[in-house]
Amino acid sequence: MSKKLFISSSLFSKEQTGSVEFQISYLTNRVLKLTDHLKWHGKDYSSQRGLWKILGKRKRLLSYLSQKNLASYENLINKLNIRKLKIR
Repeated sequence: MSKKLFISSSLFSKEQTGSVEFQISYLTNRVLKLTDHLKWHGKDYSSQRGLWKILGKRKRLLSYLSQKNLASYENLINKLNIRKLKIR
């Protein structure tokens, strides 16, 4: 149910739900919800593990997007207000 609400309230249409940009924005929404949950339930280690997995997946998708389309990557970073990837 919440995924349908997110699709209807997001900037993307239903045809773009598989795009990298949509996946990153959806994962960012889940990160925000989990961090809010962990503020109240600090010892919920299962949720912490889930958050780490979501952050890892989002990081991989951001890395892919930065390699394929740098302009879209920078636009999405600014729109979602998240930090850029560290370059080693």
